[in-house]
Amino acid sequence: MGRLAAACVTEQTRASCARRVRIMLHSIKDLENYSIGAIDGVIGHVKDFYFDDESWVIRYLVVDTGTSLAHRKVLISPISINQPNWQEKIFPVALTQTQVKNSPDIDTDKPVSRQHEMGYLGYYGYPSYWGGGGLWGGGLYPDMLQAGAENFAAESHQAGHEHDDPHLRSANGVMRYYVHATDGDIGHVQGLLVDERTWAIRYMIVNTSNWWLGHEVIIAPEWIDDVYWAESKIEVNLTRDAVKQSPAYDPSVPLNPEQDTGIHKHYGREINSRHAA
Repeated sequence: MGRLAAACVTEQTRASCARRVRIMLHSIKDLENYSIGAIDGVIGHVKDFYFDDESWVIRYLVVDTGTSLAHRKVLISPISINQPNWQEKIFPVALTQTQVKNSPDIDTDKPVSRQHEMGYLGYYGYPSYWGGGGLWGGGLYPDMLQAGAENFAAESHQAGHEHDDPHLRSANGVMRYYVHATDGDIGHVQGLLVDERTWAIRYMIVNTSNWWLGHEVIIAPEWIDDVYWAESKIEVNLTRDAVKQSPAYDPSVPLNPEQDTGIHKHYGREINSRHAA
């Protein structure tokens, strides 16, 4: 967590910090093929992301280890990731190659169960991220769980969750999902914008070319009414006209706090307090 973010931990400073901290959102597509740099060398490259479909937060990076670790696909939690090197496209992790090599096998072609997650987190000594009321345990940032920062609560969070239904979805898998407003089709999912500090999916990028040629709009997951996973369809609680009148989205220009506020104000929605700290 950066120095400014660290200074934003008290209730008194949260509101003012929310206005000062620059929003840094990254497209999922731009993060693919980033290198994962272990303490003792490169592990592999990012090929996909798993997010949980309740809070829409990236929980794992799916990493292809290539020849370095016998072509395994492994999961890397954002809990492990230190300050990214955006210029060199590297995610440094607080892990060794041996740790990753000996990590539990997970079939990325099948749903990841909560029991598998508990085994994975337990192997690395990380507490569970579910429970606690925050995006990551009781907090907003995954690095707060690094090095067992909340181990005192890990057992209580994990107890009774062994048989929970899996809620992890592939980010690549939702691309081109159809998006429906309350009064008709809008378009399809073109991308996802992720907060670099919390790993929360802040917006879906929706391509409206089948309805409104040449335009892309962004829609927050909080405005989703329902997702029909088997039908690859997302329903949002917005009208087509509201979407058409929304502020323009330019993928080449980073979203700033004023634009973020303006989009929410346009739809008459408040910014989720879990994203504004």
